Amino acid sequence: MTKASRPTDTRRLAILALAALSGCAAQQRADGGKGLLQVGAPAPDLAGQTLDDRTVRLADVRGCPAVVYFYPRDGTPGCTKEACAFRDSWSRFRAAGVTIFGVSTQSSARHREFAQEHQLRFPLVADGSRAVQHAYGVPSAFLGLGEARVSFLIDPAGRIARVWPDVDPALHAGEVLSAAAALPGAAAPPARCTKS
Repeated sequence: MTKASRPTDTRRLAILALAALSGCAAQQRADGGKGLLQVGAPAPDLAGQTLDDRTVRLADVRGCPAVVYFYPRDGTPGCTKEACAFRDSWSRFRAAGVTIFGVSTQSSARHREFAQEHQLRFPLVADGSRAVQHAYGVPSAFLGLGEARVSFLIDPAGRIARVWPDVDPALHAGEVLSAAAALPGAAAPPARCTKS
């Protein structure tokens, strides 16, 4: 390597480092804010599809708690572990009146395959445009591919009650269930919240 080529190599490394870091930068939200939505902020609406082809909107479950969890990709080990942990706790979430929404940038068709393969009973949101990701301020994962693994607990009034900016996929469902149980009114959720 000659002395003349060193600045070019250094420049290339700087460009690669900048590209890698830009995926982790604070996300500009549609409401003009930056970064993850904070506790107390209104939760933006979203819509997901269930295995039985129902469309469920966050607005439809107002009055009941909900969890909106962002994950990078259907079928990867960590994402499958997280989805299956929510599935395995499904009856406890239903008893607590909590609706679960999983969000990633993959298509509805891919979400359907993933939900069928793992018998996921909660709606999955296809966010190919990243509109939901941006509304919640979720940063892109490494090099802008997919989303980071972030979850939001939404209270019955439709406001952010808790944010988990980085989660352990194997333990997270239990953490969310415990936090949901601590919400005001959690001891006696309305009957409509506990129906499948």
